[in-house]
Amino acid sequence: MSSRVVVRMAPALKGRRSPLTLTQSAVQRLKELQAKSLPEEKTKTLKIGIQGKGCSGNAYTLSWVDEPKKFDEKVTQDGVTVLIDSKALLTLIGTEMDWFEGKLASQFIFNNPNVKGACGCGESFLV
Repeated sequence: MSSRVVVRMAPALKGRRSPLTLTQSAVQRLKELQAKSLPEEKTKTLKIGIQGKGCSGNAYTLSWVDEPKKFDEKVTQDGVTVLIDSKALLTLIGTEMDWFEGKLASQFIFNNPNVKGACGCGESFLV
């Protein structure tokens, strides 16, 4: 009895969509921050994470790091690189990072489609 082996080629992989997009104002602000930094800090990269705190349970964290950890996601857009903490990746998928500058406050704002609720002050969120 003979047997046949059928080999099928895997479909071509499509380009993967970035888990985080940056608005032009966010890109511009990150470039300004890097330009203002001290020479020894020019190699640092902004890392976005999520920490359990606040009324709704989660809050975004921003920190400057020297190098990514093993499973951090690297997002590069318009000459700016941002890292996403591996523990925050699923929560941040599809998020848009924006920079807002007003009379009373200047801050990064995250437009996250995964958020189900937020506290009144806007500092924490629920997924």
